[in-house]
Amino acid sequence: MVQFQLTDDLLNKIADLISAKKNSSLKKIVKDIHFADMADIINSLNEVQGVYLIKLFDSEKTSDILTELDENVREKILKALSAKEIAVEIKELDSDDAADILGELPDERKDKVISEISDNDLADDLIELLSYEEDSAGGLMAKELVKANENWTVLKCLGEIKKQGENVTRVHSIYVVDNNDKLIGRLSLKDLITSQSKKKIKDIFIPNVDSVNVNEKGEEVAKIMSKYDLEAIPVVNDKKLLLGRITIDDIVDFIKDEAEEDYLIAAGVQGDVEADDSIYELTKARLPWLFLGLIGGLGSVFILEGFEEFMNDPSYKALFFFTPLIAAMAGNVGVQSSAIIVQGLANDLIKGNVLKRLIKELGLSLINGLILGLLTILFGFFIDQPIELSLVISFSMLCVIIVAALIGTSVPIILEKKGIDPAIATGPFITTSNDIFGIFLFFYIAKVFLL
Repeated sequence: MVQFQLTDDLLNKIADLISAKKNSSLKKIVKDIHFADMADIINSLNEVQGVYLIKLFDSEKTSDILTELDENVREKILKALSAKEIAVEIKELDSDDAADILGELPDERKDKVISEISDNDLADDLIELLSYEEDSAGGLMAKELVKANENWTVLKCLGEIKKQGENVTRVHSIYVVDNNDKLIGRLSLKDLITSQSKKKIKDIFIPNVDSVNVNEKGEEVAKIMSKYDLEAIPVVNDKKLLLGRITIDDIVDFIKDEAEEDYLIAAGVQGDVEADDSIYELTKARLPWLFLGLIGGLGSVFILEGFEEFMNDPSYKALFFFTPLIAAMAGNVGVQSSAIIVQGLANDLIKGNVLKRLIKELGLSLINGLILGLLTILFGFFIDQPIELSLVISFSMLCVIIVAALIGTSVPIILEKKGIDPAIATGPFITTSNDIFGIFLFFYIAKVFLL
């Protein structure tokens, strides 16, 4: 398969055809272009041109394009479409994708779109999906699935599955329910095909089936599907009634979004923002963390002022030049430790109590600190630095590394136990706190041993 290449020539050609309103030529050019590539094209055009293309083609093609558009582009296009036009578009989508698009609309406009949907069952499904938390199993699931009643015969089941399959994009599993629609198992397609037509489903179905509660967090759903290598998983309520299913493509999108969010948090950016957002939105996302950094920096100033008399001694002025080194080591070690812990928590690999984990990190930081301390002493030897000064710097670095590692390890674990996203611990919070502790320990140790 040759990968699609979006070129300036193609964009200019499409833009020119839109300006000239040569619809037949436009349709010919984009006829064989995949909807995901079409989304890239629309993302690169202006709003007017994008709306023109969306309205040009039938909903069967453009509905999939809408799901692949950048959020800011999709928002602009949806504003340009009427409630009826949006209803026609989302009617062609799986219920989970349709609900995602509806969820981006203001409440009043959302209600108008739903009122324009002629299929009452679809409208009810969308209202139900919108009632769940966005990052819960209910918010991720689709209503489309294939299920069989345990009392059906094989012959009847084949006929019913054929009907149901018309509305399901991919048939990963056939779920078995009782007369109350309670999930009781799954059905092997092989067993279904090879069994006698008069045989009951309850005689051939597999009673073991993995499922998740509708209120389960998306992170937990991702862990389960990853652990058991599932392509789809059914969603049930507290009474075990079958409500829908989550497919692998949906969970991959969720994991991607979570990873992007965690990356932004780790970098000190709050909220869901993109490079194309307004200056106001970007400022609102960045400023809180920068304010935290400012507080940390001012704290370091006050700490240094406390050692002003000590620093004014010409014999120890060299210590000042090592301050950035100590602060950098504290920040780097803290971020390293927290990043490993956050990754382990995300993958459910952190087990046991906090104390055991801290002892392990203590041993690791001792080894790293001793090696780096020896290198610092060696550096001091080459620059003819007094040995007592090099020893103090090395010992301070060792202490700073230990403290930074312990902070970087304990904070994410504690946050996770308190029900707070531990990813926030990998941001400026860790760096700032370790900078402050690092500078304080450095000058305090130096003052104790050198005075």
